[in-house]
Amino acid sequence: MESVVFLLLFLLQVSGSAHGRCFCQVTGELDDCTCDVETINSFNNEQIFPRLLPLLDSHYFRFYKVNLNKPCPFWTADSHCGLRDCAVKPCSPNEVPEGIRSAPHNKYSAEANKQPLTECEKEKHLGAVDVSLSEKTKEALLDWRKHDDKAERFCVIDDEESPDSQYVDLLLNPERYTGYKGPEAWQIWNSIYEENCFKPFTVKRPLMPSSFQSSSGSEARTFYSWLEGQCVEKRAFYRLISGLHASINVHLSARYLLDDTWFQRKWGHNVSEFRQRFDSDLTAGEGPKRLRNLYFLYLIELRALAKVLPFFSQPSFQLYTGRPEEDQKYKELLLEILNLAKSFPLHFDETSLFAGDEKEAAQLKEDIRLAFLNISRIMDCVGCFKCRVWGKVQTQGLGTALKILFSERQIEALPQSTEQRPSFQLNRQEVVSLLNAFGRISTSIRELKTFRSLLAEER
Repeated sequence: MESVVFLLLFLLQVSGSAHGRCFCQVTGELDDCTCDVETINSFNNEQIFPRLLPLLDSHYFRFYKVNLNKPCPFWTADSHCGLRDCAVKPCSPNEVPEGIRSAPHNKYSAEANKQPLTECEKEKHLGAVDVSLSEKTKEALLDWRKHDDKAERFCVIDDEESPDSQYVDLLLNPERYTGYKGPEAWQIWNSIYEENCFKPFTVKRPLMPSSFQSSSGSEARTFYSWLEGQCVEKRAFYRLISGLHASINVHLSARYLLDDTWFQRKWGHNVSEFRQRFDSDLTAGEGPKRLRNLYFLYLIELRALAKVLPFFSQPSFQLYTGRPEEDQKYKELLLEILNLAKSFPLHFDETSLFAGDEKEAAQLKEDIRLAFLNISRIMDCVGCFKCRVWGKVQTQGLGTALKILFSERQIEALPQSTEQRPSFQLNRQEVVSLLNAFGRISTSIRELKTFRSLLAEER
């Protein structure tokens, strides 16, 4: 009897703490899934996350092509963020590996490929770069450019083709708190949720900026009653967007500017900021729901990595930078991660999606594809350039994951011979965004472990 009383007192103490208010509901099985939070934590933190870090630090995955000069297509943006932490420094041409710049899927030029590097250029590249391609490899890489999968794309591709696009080194422009907030930032998320998540305007989201102070429990109940009444596909779509939003908020809380003086700038975990975004009491009960959606997003992207393994396993696919030994090393690491993803025991079952009438399912797929395509265009409205870069990376990564999950038959039908037209393709931009986006989600799950410990210390 005494043990039962002690347990009840302990549970009351935990639920009343900041740790409990953020995490007490983030446990057990996830909605519409057979997987639980604890299994994901263990799998990610012990197996996936440690392997992803060196892969994303490699030359192939750290350079992302982006056009930061595109105007917002939906409204007139008053100005760009003037904060110094919003700025992005694009790469100069000699900072990007020659193999990435001159490969066929990046406006391949035979002339550029034939020009030998001078000794000075070799030194700048930290060693001689092999930019020669075999005929077989040229054909395989050129095929990426020939493959027209416009109907399968979930994101705009302007950045890949635009002459205004430049490469950005993601390691030198990390995602972190920049100070970009207020009405302009809220306008981005409101446009995403209100216009692209299949929600009628008469149903109010909990904690909308205009009603934050007066948000009532009845509004939340109405919203979740509407959401549960939707088909599983539309529920999943909303939860993916909510999970992406939550993941970004975790990153901003984990890499927060804690100290800014003339002699140092210190970035680290801001527990107060984390609580402001996820504490149940401070978010009218929304915070824990957002974190659960983050785990749902992790499952979807993990499933996509497992399903796309046959594509990356093809001999014709390579992480081409012009450094053969390094390229082979990281392709082996990539395949190790993908095989590990495939071994996960509690994958999301995507066969539960679009299982009804074939015609209706096809239309629903197209509606979701177009909604996500629209969300990717909204990224050009983000005033903070650093936020825009990472917004594009993560939306394109999630869009690529959805493309993979919607292309199961095409992946299964991949030809054994390079002479046959491929039934499924990903270009370099999609590959880089897919892995970096999953890296962001994986990092968020890992950061939650740190925030659990920091909040537990406050008890």
